[in-house]
Amino acid sequence: MFVLITYDVSTEDAAGKKRLRRVAKICVDYGVRVQNSVFECVAEPAKILELKHKLTKEIDPKKDSLRFYDLGNRSKLKVEHIGAKETMDVEKPLIF
Repeated sequence: MFVLITYDVSTEDAAGKKRLRRVAKICVDYGVRVQNSVFECVAEPAKILELKHKLTKEIDPKKDSLRFYDLGNRSKLKVEHIGAKETMDVEKPLIF
């Protein structure tokens, strides 16, 4: 499945800055950063649930937010990219 993850972490204090770094690091382990707080992830549903669980534990729900957009399995047909950064080819395996 192809999931787009966005997050907004409050960085008004030092704890927020740490949360932001931890959230970004977790996302890097599962997908590709396409913008500052936006990641594209291709994974089995169980891995996406694992990712959601990890991210949910890291944020402060009173100050931060997470959004998950399930783009299904035929995502290549649904993603259009214009601009500097290349989009990932969801048909190829991800190797980190």
